[in-house]
Amino acid sequence: MRELIVEADGGSRGNPGPAGYGAVVIDAATGETLAEAAEYLGVTTNNVAEYSGLVAGLRAARDLDPTATVRVRMDSKLVVEQMSGRWQIKHPAMRPLAAEARSILPPDRVTYEWIPRAENKHADRLANEAMDAGKRGEQWSPSQSTADLDAGAAARSAAPRKGRGELRDQPRPTPTQTTPATTSDTDDIRAARNVASEAPATGAAPPDLGTPTTFVLLRHGETPLTPQKRFSGSGGSDPALSDTGRHQADRVATALAARGTVQDVIASPLARCRETAAIVAARLGLDVRIEDGLRETDFGAWEGLTFAEVRDRYPDDMSAWLSSPDAEPTGGGESFEAVAHRVAAARDKLLAAHTGRTVLLVSHVTPIKTLVRLALGAPPEALFRMELSAASLSVVAYYGDGNASVRLLNDTSPLR
Repeated sequence: MRELIVEADGGSRGNPGPAGYGAVVIDAATGETLAEAAEYLGVTTNNVAEYSGLVAGLRAARDLDPTATVRVRMDSKLVVEQMSGRWQIKHPAMRPLAAEARSILPPDRVTYEWIPRAENKHADRLANEAMDAGKRGEQWSPSQSTADLDAGAAARSAAPRKGRGELRDQPRPTPTQTTPATTSDTDDIRAARNVASEAPATGAAPPDLGTPTTFVLLRHGETPLTPQKRFSGSGGSDPALSDTGRHQADRVATALAARGTVQDVIASPLARCRETAAIVAARLGLDVRIEDGLRETDFGAWEGLTFAEVRDRYPDDMSAWLSSPDAEPTGGGESFEAVAHRVAAARDKLLAAHTGRTVLLVSHVTPIKTLVRLALGAPPEALFRMELSAASLSVVAYYGDGNASVRLLNDTSPLR
């Protein structure tokens, strides 16, 4: 029985933001590229784009040979684990796409394999071409494709479009000579991608990832509301630090000054973050810049209340908020999805402005957890599974190939 390989990828510039997918079908026996597909999706999430790429790739494979077995290779751990049946699909926007993917070919003829992003360049390039086309107000077409350059093949002409896949008739690519990765190179790549369990691709030379942009994430010190565990967001009373909070900020400032690695300081506009950042920056001899995207969630009518008080007064709204990232707190607060969109936009802006530097971001529980969640590619419910103490430090490094590595979470050692 013939075997086809589907490699698929999707991306969202903002998550949610302008999104697109790319997919390629390869003959497993010859390595020949048989079909390409790409599409701009408008504004949606990264996970929806990943699933859309999977659906397009499976459709293209079915159109080529409905009797073939298909091996799907993707760098989305979430999609691979969910489609393999090991993880549940909880997000409502992804369930229909997953069901559609399962319906295209008999499930017993489709297998799923996770690969590092560096091994998924063909589909990744197609997804980015689709997003670039969308930015110009266009849809992707085969004439825009340069993805075959990743395989070392010459430019090829496209055959007529067939469904959502682009069929190509071309010679088998000529293999290129590569130098095997050394053990130390492999360890560096594993650390950078946070995929230490994956073996390196045979004969693959590691990319030069360069100096990462490092975000040192500092939650502000305590306010009078912190020990009472009250909702304190961007729509509340904007409390200042307590005496305990100022002491915490001073201890963190001492620890960061001893390390001597922070080059810039950026803070949320809320008073508790500006005060924390000022204490640290004074010790480091740096100025503080304000980034509005780092502010805390607006909790609407829940501001100033404890969790128990919200549960008693607004039980239905609380249940919805805990079960869906799209649900808003009572009274027009921000959903987790809205916060993620805002934080991701701020992240991208700061990464572009501080490439290769170590930046201290003084922010709040939800924005910091969101940056960690996005770096891990974890689902929204991961926010409820992280502890983040007042004046704690977390660290995320961002590499030139688009990967991120969580290096530290909720470190309170400077306070002890």
